[in-house]
Amino acid sequence: MAEKINKVVLAYSGGLDTSVILKWLIEKYRCEVITFSADIGQGEELDFIEEKAIKTGASKVYVDDLKEIFVADYVFPAFRANVIYEGKYLLGTSIARPLIAKRQMEIARIEGADAVSHGATGKGNDQVRFELSYYSMDPGIKIIAPWREWDLNSRTALMEFAKKHDIDVPTTRRKPYSTDGNLLHISYEGGVLEDTWVKPPEDMFELSVSPYDAPDEAETIEIEFENGDPVAVNGEKMSPATLLNKLNILGGRNGIGRIDIVENRFVGMKSRGVYETPGGTILREAHIAIESITMDREVMHLRDSLIPKYADIIYNGFWFSPEMKMLQVLIDQTQQGVSGFVRLELYKGNCIVVGRKSEKTMYNEAFATFEDDDVYSQKDAQGFIKLNALRLRIQNIMNSKK
Repeated sequence: MAEKINKVVLAYSGGLDTSVILKWLIEKYRCEVITFSADIGQGEELDFIEEKAIKTGASKVYVDDLKEIFVADYVFPAFRANVIYEGKYLLGTSIARPLIAKRQMEIARIEGADAVSHGATGKGNDQVRFELSYYSMDPGIKIIAPWREWDLNSRTALMEFAKKHDIDVPTTRRKPYSTDGNLLHISYEGGVLEDTWVKPPEDMFELSVSPYDAPDEAETIEIEFENGDPVAVNGEKMSPATLLNKLNILGGRNGIGRIDIVENRFVGMKSRGVYETPGGTILREAHIAIESITMDREVMHLRDSLIPKYADIIYNGFWFSPEMKMLQVLIDQTQQGVSGFVRLELYKGNCIVVGRKSEKTMYNEAFATFEDDDVYSQKDAQGFIKLNALRLRIQNIMNSKK
């Protein structure tokens, strides 16, 4: 006997998997199902969602535009930390999941639902990210993860279920890989990409041209920052989502932001992922550049030492954890005064910093110059070096005695 469930809020995309899940939940649990779809800039029209969900059996449909919240409250905070996972991945999927889960739980409270459901598989990271977020907001919430319960373990089985229940399914040829997108990135996994020796097909990419096909002339852009966040591109003030979308366009047409990695999933296996993050790649390079002239050395080095841990927290799904809150407070404190302008050249997959300036700069040409100056006595360096060499000299003396 299935556990008694009265009302479920389902994270719903309208694709094959979640459409089947919607009908399957109704059949197995004989419950009311409310669907929730988030527009976080995945580039798909969501006008069809409500009609399709209602036709498939949903009692109510939520379709929320969360693009500005996603960028302002999730992307920008992470990029204040120059976040990166395993040296390459800018965490586009990982950053989005807690926002979706949070809104899903808000709807569950509004609607008096006793359960939530998602379409993540039992092998991936997303199941962890969704469910850790759910539990952080309601320790007693019931969670239904169909991929861990049902016997519909192939696309053929899903298609047959959909046909049997008169569920509309895509008629176009299935891509030989899976994708997930939002305003920060698009990911490609599975299928032909499971062979780590196979080059990703060029026609797979959606956000960027090949660097080989990018313009032969560099494109120069300027980004303005205020306290660690970008606020303008080429002198034009923009909202967070508009700004990131603008950087995606600029980066995409110059072949910027493609990576191909084999990453370590939280559940224990290695997985190949190909990602496009044009705007995020530009943003991270520019942010590092403005920090270089506005942030204290020791503060920067301490913050940088925390980036791997911070990235692990996000990647593994602990966005709403106490340690994440603590680290975010620290990181945000480091960003006070990280304001100014960065000029970059975008050229055939490269994002090159060519200038940076700030009213709050800590760079002083009078101190750094190789020319004659009256603010720094080079003789002072002798004592500085001797004091720092003292323990090394003592160690050498001791080794010589041995």
